[in-house]
Amino acid sequence: MYDDIVELAGDSPSWLQASGVLFTDAGLLIFAGLMAWVLWRARTSPTRIAVALLVPAATAIAYLISEAAKSVIQEDRPCRNLVTLVDCPPVGDWSFPSNHSTIAAAAAVGLALAWRRLAPWVLPGALVMGFSRVFVGAHYPHDVLAGLVLGSVTAWLVFRYLRGPATGIARRLTAHAGDAPTQPMPRVRPRGDSKGPLLPPRR
Repeated sequence: MYDDIVELAGDSPSWLQASGVLFTDAGLLIFAGLMAWVLWRARTSPTRIAVALLVPAATAIAYLISEAAKSVIQEDRPCRNLVTLVDCPPVGDWSFPSNHSTIAAAAAVGLALAWRRLAPWVLPGALVMGFSRVFVGAHYPHDVLAGLVLGSVTAWLVFRYLRGPATGIARRLTAHAGDAPTQPMPRVRPRGDSKGPLLPPRR
């Protein structure tokens, strides 16, 4: 499968090759921009902000797990022995699982759980992102598949088990802020009366 996809990439028009190379990295920026947009939309509600922050949190956790797996498995990149559309990373930058696919899947699933209207856009986007990693020759198909599964499961687990605590903390913090004591306004004397009783200020 990898050979067929790379051969397809090599025989494709130059504009398609350039698009694949561009999207393989630009896709991460698109997901980062969507995270910022979802957070901005939630700015008026502390509980919604808490949920929006779970998206980058899940993505970061998935990335750390992926990096740990890479250091243990240490699978060589396919580009070590093949001509590909992108330069081969230095030795020590392992192939399994695909970090790009892991991040894309975690971000996409997190965004879909935080705002369901994004699901029809971000979920296919993560799949295209994963395919682009094979298209440019950076990963084998099983690297991408493992990354997609790892990112998706991690994001689902983060939302499954941390959504409740995160929103609960946000509600408690909001309640404490609303219960903060206010300073009483000083009493004043009526105008022109220097000896009369102090009266509460007009509001």
